[in-house]
Amino acid sequence: MIKAAGLTAVGLTVVAEPPSLALGPIPQPVAIAKPAVASRPPYAITPERRALLDTIRYAEGTWRGGRPEGYRVIYGGSLCSSLRRHPEQFVHRHYTSAAAGAYQFLPSTWKAVAKTLKLTNFEAPSQDMAALYLVQRRGVLGNLDRHGLNATTLAALAKEWASLPNRRGASHYGQPVKSSKELISFYNASLVRNRQPSQGA
Repeated sequence: MIKAAGLTAVGLTVVAEPPSLALGPIPQPVAIAKPAVASRPPYAITPERRALLDTIRYAEGTWRGGRPEGYRVIYGGSLCSSLRRHPEQFVHRHYTSAAAGAYQFLPSTWKAVAKTLKLTNFEAPSQDMAALYLVQRRGVLGNLDRHGLNATTLAALAKEWASLPNRRGASHYGQPVKSSKELISFYNASLVRNRQPSQGA
C-alpha cells in the first residue's frame, strides 16, 4: 500500500482517502447563539406599578381597603365565589354589565388578554398582569415607570377604564369619574406605602 498526495494505491486500484485522513481533522461546526425569546412580556410589580393598580381599583370601586376580596368584585358590588375563571355574570343596574375583578374586566376583554398572555385562571396575579398589559397597550407603561401618574397617563387610560378622567375631566364612556387631582393624590399615597420595606424584611 503506497500513500501519495492524499491517495492510496491498493494493487492497481487508486482510491481517494477520506478527507479526514487526507486533509486533517474536519473543523467542528460553530454554534450560533439564537436570540432569546421571552415567553411573555415582563410585567414585574414595582412600587410605581402597584400604586397605579391600587389607583385603578380605587377608581373602579374595588379597592376595599386593599383587601384581596377586591379581586372578586363583580359589577354591582357583589362577590364571585371563585377565581378559577371570569364569572361572566351579567348584572342589570344603571347599566347592564358583566365586568368583574379588581380592574372590572369585561368578558371579551379578559378572553382576549388571557389568550395573549396564556393566563389560565382569574386569580389576583393574573388580573394584575392583564391590567398592566392593557396599560402597556395604551402606550403609557414606560411613562408611568419614569414619571409616575399624571393627567396625560390618566387620559390615555380613560379609554380603557370608564372611571378614569380624560383631558376634559370626564369619562370617555359617559360614566361617573373621579378627578385627576383625587386619583393622583391617592396614587402618591399608595406609592409611599409601597416603597416602604415590608414588615418581614
